[in-house]
Formats: sequence, structure tokens, C-alpha cells
Amino acid sequence: MILYGIPTCDTCKKALKALEAAGWDVTFRDIRREPLSEAEIARVVAEFGDRIVNKSSTTYRSFNDFLKASETEAQIAAQPTVMKRPLIEAEGQWFLGWDGAAQSALLK
Repeated sequence: MILYGIPTCDTCKKALKALEAAGWDVTFRDIRREPLSEAEIARVVAEFGDRIVNKSSTTYRSFNDFLKASETEAQIAAQPTVMKRPLIEAEGQWFLGWDGAAQSALLK
């Protein structure tokens, strides 16, 4: 399992703690230090579309008009922290955020 996020994100911390307590072997990937490759960005955009971008985030709101009008892939490549977090890849499945659906699927 890979949890993509940033170490200062409270939701990422909660998800990581809960997943490890549930017995998952979690690899945490700091998207600031190790941004997603073009192929990885294409994969998550194919999975979630523009929902992958957190449009209510400070990062998104700081974008200039050109970047706001750009493709989702360009937004993530320019500023990885614009992604909704956490992004979790587990056994071939993807989960976006730490909502009830992700928790019920992963905390068995």
C-alpha cells in the first residue's frame, strides 16, 4: 500500500495511523519531496478526473488564471500539493481522501 500525501497534513496522519493499526504495511510518499511522474499523474487523472485537484485549497486559490484554466495534469505537475489527500493505492485499487468509503474498504 502506498499513501501519497504530505507529512504536515492532519488527514494523512490520521489515515496512516489507522491503516498501520489495522495491519497494513504502508509506504508513505511525500509528494513534495518525490512528486508524481507524468505516467503516475496520467494514471490518477484517468482514475479520478479533475476530482483529484482540491479546488478549495490554498494552493489552488493561489494559481494564476492560466494555471487554473490548464489541464489537471499540468496543475499537479506544477504544484503537487494541489492534489486531494490522501491518495491511497492498495492492492490495485485507488482511494481519494479519507472518507467513510475509504475507511470501510481499508479498515476491515
